[in-house]
Amino acid sequence: MISDPFILRAILAGLGIAALSGILGCFIVWRRMAYFGDSLAHSALLGVAISLLIGININLSIFIICCLFAILIFSCQKSQSLSIDTFLGIIAHGMLALGIILFSFSPNTTLDIHSYLFGDILTIQKKEIIGIYITLIISILLMKKYWSSMLFLTLQEDIAKAEGIKTTQSYLILILLSTIFAAFAVHIVGTLLLTSLLIIPAATARKIATSPKSMAFFAIIIGIFDVLGGIISSLYFDIPSGPAITFFAAFNFFLISLFVKLKST
Repeated sequence: MISDPFILRAILAGLGIAALSGILGCFIVWRRMAYFGDSLAHSALLGVAISLLIGININLSIFIICCLFAILIFSCQKSQSLSIDTFLGIIAHGMLALGIILFSFSPNTTLDIHSYLFGDILTIQKKEIIGIYITLIISILLMKKYWSSMLFLTLQEDIAKAEGIKTTQSYLILILLSTIFAAFAVHIVGTLLLTSLLIIPAATARKIATSPKSMAFFAIIIGIFDVLGGIISSLYFDIPSGPAITFFAAFNFFLISLFVKLKST
């Protein structure tokens, strides 16, 4: 069963997206941007609905919509009229509602909305796998170049600004990579569970890491373990792959948290 081509494609895609989520997830957790992840997932659903309605590539549609969303958020940060959480809530739920409305105009509504809400990694195609690994390579190169400045900005933002670090550039790199991640992760866990891949492995790694670099490393390893565990569980128990991956990740988080707590007593 494991040797079937569609399963091998799912495993390859899962490994790539888990590594990507491990890299990005640490910064999302450090910057306390979990709500941003949820909002990004809601905008991804709108991207899916638009692609189905007008017949363009789904990944491209998600990327464009998520980029527009990121521009709105960036603009909001320059304004003091609304708090960022309030603005995120308004935009995210507005996009979610519009996406669901647009789904009602597209054919095969029930099938499409279920697949893209909860993910179906077993249907992923070769070109998407190539896209995932290209994005992963770009992310590694960017993080290697900007790791120190992005980490400094994340942990000591005021000092980073005083030192002349380009905060806008670092923020835009994180947002851009996150939007690309969202475009590919929809097939893995769906829009409703997309944030789980960003948050849970990184949060789990934080329990056992001793430095930022070790946290990123453990987040990648844990993410890979979570995805593989979810895929195998999905195959053997005939359950949806997206929820299986998310549950596996959440279970590991509580298991490791318990282990760390017992070890410290």
